[in-house]
Amino acid sequence: MFDPMSRYDRLPTAKMTVLGAGGLPRIVAYKTRRFLPAVGSAPTLVEHTVMQGERLDNITARYLGDPTLFWRLCDANLVLRPDELEQVGRVIEIALPQK
Repeated sequence: MFDPMSRYDRLPTAKMTVLGAGGLPRIVAYKTRRFLPAVGSAPTLVEHTVMQGERLDNITARYLGDPTLFWRLCDANLVLRPDELEQVGRVIEIALPQK
């Protein structure tokens, strides 16, 4: 259902019954809640200072080899919105991926 590199891939799938059209019950599958890893639980690979015009996907591709892994930088820097990491002059912690 999810790409193996997705932050949601390893989460358990749960199911619940809801009332659908006409009051008929239907089963809805969903992923359980994802908790952020503990701060400092992954070793820092490098710190990167954001320069004018840099984008998070390019930074992620440079250090982690895959632009879709931007969420790992968000986790390591405790931000929910990726654009917070694109502020010029901001120092971003690039942590080693956790298993």
